[in-house]
Amino acid sequence: MRYIDSPTLFENRPSYRLTGVDWDAQGGGQLSFGLATYFDKIDVCEAIGHELAATLASSDGATVGGPGWGKLPRRRLIGDPFDLEVRSVVPAITTLLLRLRPSGEATFFLHWRDPGKVATAGGLYDTIPAGEFQPSTVMCDPAGPDFDLWRAIVRELSEELLGTSEDYGSDTAPIDYDAWPFNRALTAARAEGTLRVYWLGLGMDPLTLVTDMLTVAVFDAELFDETFERIVSTNDEGLRVEMEDGTGRAVGIPFRADQIERLTGSEPMQPAGAALLQLAWQHRKVLLPGQPG
Repeated sequence: MRYIDSPTLFENRPSYRLTGVDWDAQGGGQLSFGLATYFDKIDVCEAIGHELAATLASSDGATVGGPGWGKLPRRRLIGDPFDLEVRSVVPAITTLLLRLRPSGEATFFLHWRDPGKVATAGGLYDTIPAGEFQPSTVMCDPAGPDFDLWRAIVRELSEELLGTSEDYGSDTAPIDYDAWPFNRALTAARAEGTLRVYWLGLGMDPLTLVTDMLTVAVFDAELFDETFERIVSTNDEGLRVEMEDGTGRAVGIPFRADQIERLTGSEPMQPAGAALLQLAWQHRKVLLPGQPG
């Protein structure tokens, strides 16, 4: 990938490796992490995805039920995809951003991933924001201030909706999140209840075994409009997909059954984004208790 068709964003940055999942039926539990690199993920997940695609595209791979293990040596080496000791599972955080109106109606946003800019899932739609769970710097402290799901989501919101850089100037010292106005404002909004964040679970792509942590961020419309007054339509990874209400404001796509069915059933959606949309709709009464219907 690096030498034949390297995308714009292709750096072997430190990443958090999922090492343990302990979850119970009541929704409580714990995730454990170590350190790995982004290419630990790419070297395995992209390889087995291309291996299956190449096998199916060949004449001897077009068999009933798909190819057997004998034609998938790389995938066979992995064995149980849920064995976190066999391979480095480097999860991303995929977030569904919902803009909630006073009426109780909500809208959401999608991201089209530009194949020329991204290393994975090019040409697909995904929810926004989404990104790797990584420290902000190569000089990372495994248990430093970057090791926080919420702060990782904040950084992605800034990068993908406001077009800010991934370079936070933290090569020698961690980000001072308490001094960052954007982080302070969103953290205060969470405390006030105008922004609510939910965890929906973990998902794994059956083709590439890429793993995503699925989350939802519900912004009251007034907070969203104020926070993202300078929202961008393009960023370093692709294009934002949205609708407008005639005022020039970005209001998103209606969060309705027909839209979710269309997007997850007939549009080229990233598996994690499709799963997140369906799960969010399934749990909409918890996410949006005032929504009509």
